[in-house]
Amino acid sequence: MGMWRTLRSVAQFRARERDPNLRRLRAAANVDDLRAIARRRLPGGVFDYVDGGAEDEITYRRNQTDLARWEFVPSVLRDVTSVDTSTTLLGRPAPLPLVLAPTGFTRIVHPPGELAAARAAARKNIPYALSTLSTRSIEEVAGVSEGRKWFQVYVWKDRGLVKNMIERAGESGYEALCITVDLAVPGRRERDVRRGFTLPPQLGWEMLLQGMARPSWTWRFLRSEPITFANVTGLRDYDGSTAVQLSDLVNEQFDASLSWADIEWLRALWSGPVIIKGIQSAADARLAAEHGADAIAVSNHGGRQLDYAPTPANLMEEIAEAAGDSLEIIFDGGVRRGADIVKACALGARAVMVGRPYLYGLGAGGERGVEWVIDFFADGMARSMALAGVRSLEEVNRGLVRRRS
Repeated sequence: MGMWRTLRSVAQFRARERDPNLRRLRAAANVDDLRAIARRRLPGGVFDYVDGGAEDEITYRRNQTDLARWEFVPSVLRDVTSVDTSTTLLGRPAPLPLVLAPTGFTRIVHPPGELAAARAAARKNIPYALSTLSTRSIEEVAGVSEGRKWFQVYVWKDRGLVKNMIERAGESGYEALCITVDLAVPGRRERDVRRGFTLPPQLGWEMLLQGMARPSWTWRFLRSEPITFANVTGLRDYDGSTAVQLSDLVNEQFDASLSWADIEWLRALWSGPVIIKGIQSAADARLAAEHGADAIAVSNHGGRQLDYAPTPANLMEEIAEAAGDSLEIIFDGGVRRGADIVKACALGARAVMVGRPYLYGLGAGGERGVEWVIDFFADGMARSMALAGVRSLEEVNRGLVRRRS
């Protein structure tokens, strides 16, 4: 009895968490841990669709390694009792300079898909961008979220269909239009090629074998309603209800003739803020301002389009200088920690976008996993600011970082 009392006095046993999602999330220390958990839970083809990049994945990897080359120049003895991570984005206050990026076919990761991500973003009061290729519709997402919502546009050949979606987004209370301009033709994503991956996933022999190893995903997939391109269901014969190769879809639907004249047409359709996503040069940043954009996203599509494209970490200085005060700049690519957000802001960004990290969270722990990711970024950002000796984003400037040789 004496030994038991001694043990009880020095040891505390953590209560077992009943929620399996929370149990998995409690075991994660960072986004890489979530990625590992998601990889164990998702079929290989699904995980590779989320995780993969174009061709040799050089740009995909460099998005992170180039950002890692920037280091802080800390100041000490600065009284960092109170650290404020808030900012303004498109003229509205935000507690964190973070946006959940548009991702297509989110329901293949977790059945609620875009609904889960939108709800999590709304609770944290950060914007959520809904993809043209979403598996929940403009109206469905608006029905579960009164938070900040952006609609991301891929310009399809059928301009009437594009106009229809933009008008519906306006009627549904979406705040901004995010026009993606770096997908005129599909990047070659060789992980998908090797697996013969289609959208939605076909339950062929390979997928069935993978599903046997991932029974919880397979059970959820089979019990859910069919996955479609929810924004165009009923508007045209092809709605994504049958499996297709992503490259075939892009070749059929996406317009390689997209030009700056089309940006003017889109600008005329939309009365709210316009963001152009996919800017990769100072010259194009200036053109975006000239054509009425309110903001740009410096982005190489997460390394999923042009391999050997420049990375946001290497582009930000020259683009920020070219844009001046005419545009807000969103940094998109390679952000995995709160410290990365601080670096991006020091280089001239108003905010960052993240895609893969919250999809890892969704795959690891559902909607709670998305919240985990947002909280992880918020906590990491505040900690990095305090340790670097800055108390607000107003104090975060180019002098806070330097590039390692």
